[in-house]
Amino acid sequence: MDTFQTVLRFFMNQKATIGYSFMALLTIGGERIFTMVSFQCPCNHNQNFAYGLTFLLGPAAVLLVLGLFFSTRLWKLYTGCCLNPMKLCPRGNCVGCVRVFLSIFSGACVAPIMWLSVALLNGTFYECAISGLDDNFVVDLFCKNKTLTCREELARVPCDRSKLSNEERMELLLMFRAQSQILGWCIIITAATVGLLGTCYRNCRSKVSYLQLTFWKRYVEKENERFDAFAVDYATKLAERNLQSFFDNKHPDPFPFPNHKAWEEISAYYSFSRSEQYYSTLQRYVERADRDFTPETRPVMDPKHTVEMT
Repeated sequence: MDTFQTVLRFFMNQKATIGYSFMALLTIGGERIFTMVSFQCPCNHNQNFAYGLTFLLGPAAVLLVLGLFFSTRLWKLYTGCCLNPMKLCPRGNCVGCVRVFLSIFSGACVAPIMWLSVALLNGTFYECAISGLDDNFVVDLFCKNKTLTCREELARVPCDRSKLSNEERMELLLMFRAQSQILGWCIIITAATVGLLGTCYRNCRSKVSYLQLTFWKRYVEKENERFDAFAVDYATKLAERNLQSFFDNKHPDPFPFPNHKAWEEISAYYSFSRSEQYYSTLQRYVERADRDFTPETRPVMDPKHTVEMT
């Protein structure tokens, strides 16, 4: 039993690493599926570049949008900001807000960077895109000291329809793939370097020690987990109470519910302050001396968020 708990604790502590590894495996698998199933380079000057670039950058753009769409921190900041722009920069802390948005954006860039790295290391999409460029610099780079046929058949090199000899075709393919892999490794090295420098800068500017920062991260994780559990439990109780009232045809029993202002306060962006020693907006709210305990007798909802059933 102790061994099982040790293994479970290890996986829980390394869940971020495991998540990134799983994401990398999905990216590699997705790239292979794209390459084998749907990708067919048209092999002509008019379409190669657009087609190859679409397969190279299109999935990366989709992954970036999905990363932003599933970011809880982004929606926590954005929700309601059109009605109350100060939610984006509470207490006038615009610098902290910009840092949060950069952190959200950098987190969403992990999957697109993985896709670009894997796709460039494989080289199939890059071969198709670069062979369709008519730019003199590109053509001279690949067809230097070669016949005129090389210039004319460059767009057909990724396919088997080229009139070039097998040796010339393989030489050009190896040049395409080498450039693609160099770009892929450049992206990996740049991303790793920027990530390391960003982490070093953030830790260097940290207002708390390493152990306190570790505790803070653990607390936020546990608070989010327990919030989800409490939310499910209270939502279940509220639903049961409303259904009981409806089917019994009687007034519902009183049900304590946080007021609208309380929800707004715990949903705001939190910036750490040494003078307060709070670890979240929830802790700051519950420990306030002037906390408003007036319950919301009827929860406030935006009419735009209601669902119409037909």
